[in-house]
Amino acid sequence: QLQLVESGGGLVQPGGSLRLSCATSQFTLDYYAIGWFRQAPGKEREGVACISSSDKNTVYADSVKGRFTVSRDNKKNTAYLQMNRLKPEDTGVYYCAGDLTIMSDDVTLVESEYDYWGQGIQVTVSS
Repeated sequence: QLQLVESGGGLVQPGGSLRLSCATSQFTLDYYAIGWFRQAPGKEREGVACISSSDKNTVYADSVKGRFTVSRDNKKNTAYLQMNRLKPEDTGVYYCAGDLTIMSDDVTLVESEYDYWGQGIQVTVSS
């Protein structure tokens, strides 16, 4: 079973940047689509970004387009979420998720499509 571990969260001021990492040590990530999701206090979890297993395609939620970038380094079995120009409304617990059955060039922000989830990491944007 794929185990994913997020890192890189923390407290940052509005306008600042953070880079989240999502790593696994057991299996190669080559064949997994990787999605990033977040859950703000009192709100439902929402999809933020996804990168296809082929590394050819990405998709972003409208709220983060132009500010967040998803990427992957299969040699390191790690995916990344670079978050720039952070806003207080970006505060929440961020999760990475993986799925083996999503077609290689496909991307999705649908939570139910993902079978494997990290434990989540807190991101707080505040002055």
